[in-house]
Amino acid sequence: MSASTWPPDASGVAGRGPAREVPAAVLVPLFERSGEPYVVLTLRRADLRRHAGEIAFPGGRRDAEDRTLTDTALREAHEEIGLDPAAVTLIGELPSVSTFATGYVISPVLGAIGERTEWRPAEAEVAAVLELPLATIRAGLGPVEIERRGMRFRTDAFTVDGQIIWGATARILGYLFERIDEDGPLDLSVGPAAAS
Repeated sequence: MSASTWPPDASGVAGRGPAREVPAAVLVPLFERSGEPYVVLTLRRADLRRHAGEIAFPGGRRDAEDRTLTDTALREAHEEIGLDPAAVTLIGELPSVSTFATGYVISPVLGAIGERTEWRPAEAEVAAVLELPLATIRAGLGPVEIERRGMRFRTDAFTVDGQIIWGATARILGYLFERIDEDGPLDLSVGPAAAS
């Protein structure tokens, strides 16, 4: 699978994309459990104005006080799931992706976090925090039919336990799998500050 062509970018659908691009970042939190790599995602609340009910990485648009997009990713992960920025060992970045409906240009930041036992989801935004094995996500790749804003379309996505991971989040996962295929397994060991 080529991350540059999969999943397809929906920006050309009906010519209804946003007029401007908004810089944003997400943290792709990774950890090992019993030797298997896992990723942390959020299930967004169903009553949100944007990306309601979707599975996403913790993240959001860049604020004025964020020096870098990495700062944005770490701040948003702290706000959304209670992940202390000091507990994240940065291990790289993935290519940026754009969102069709909201016009975000998202910079994905990879971070090793060590295994956690408790999350503090932001009640106003996050319905659940999901810890999913990368192998299970990858095995769920296939075509799905989705309806959004009155448009029905077919796209490749990842389906895990009946939940569909699609759009920008699926494209980021595609880039992650491509990187693993090219470079081998990621080093998910955490630094001394992150291990506490």
